[in-house]
Amino acid sequence: MERAHRTVQVLPGIHRWSVTDDRVGGVNSEAYAVVAEDGAVTLIDPLPIDERALRKLGRVEAIVLTAGNHQRSAWHFRKLFSAPVWAPEDAYGLEDTPDATYGAGANLPGGLVAYHTPGPALSMYALWLERPRSVIFLSDLLTHLDNGTPRFVENQYQDAPERTRMSIRRILDHLPIEVLCFAHGRPILRDGATALRRALDEDTDAPAPSEPL
Repeated sequence: MERAHRTVQVLPGIHRWSVTDDRVGGVNSEAYAVVAEDGAVTLIDPLPIDERALRKLGRVEAIVLTAGNHQRSAWHFRKLFSAPVWAPEDAYGLEDTPDATYGAGANLPGGLVAYHTPGPALSMYALWLERPRSVIFLSDLLTHLDNGTPRFVENQYQDAPERTRMSIRRILDHLPIEVLCFAHGRPILRDGATALRRALDEDTDAPAPSEPL
């Protein structure tokens, strides 16, 4: 996998970097850094990047994974910055032992709040940040690889594609979403709730309802 050399500000206090990821068909993968008012930096699903670009943001004090398959460069940065890694309860496929685990509703470093959003993986979490404008980090729930409507990943690559749709509906029911940040694709910076509804409305691959989950 290539390495990024700089971050781009998404919003004040939120920065993003991208790499072309050969593991997922050469599409862009995204990682984020949340910078608190006191200068503490929390990395979300960190991808390879020149450490100098992260040091420019402030003190890296925590690393949060949204799922086991998003460990990416977490262990490298844990060693480099002596920053603890937080991982979901029951995350699978981890290459090392996290320093802390979390579950639904947990308050995490950087002001992040964990929402259990199973579907792409059974132990997957979206992360909500109230400031500066109700941001949600969607992990693999949707992709945004062009400028159109966000899309669901093909059902064959998800643990439970029906639950993915349910997770999006729960987000819409419970959170006042404005900004969407994706693990793959460019963020949507305004009217994110409308984009989520459009993704559901235009979804042509939704599986037929099965037994209650």
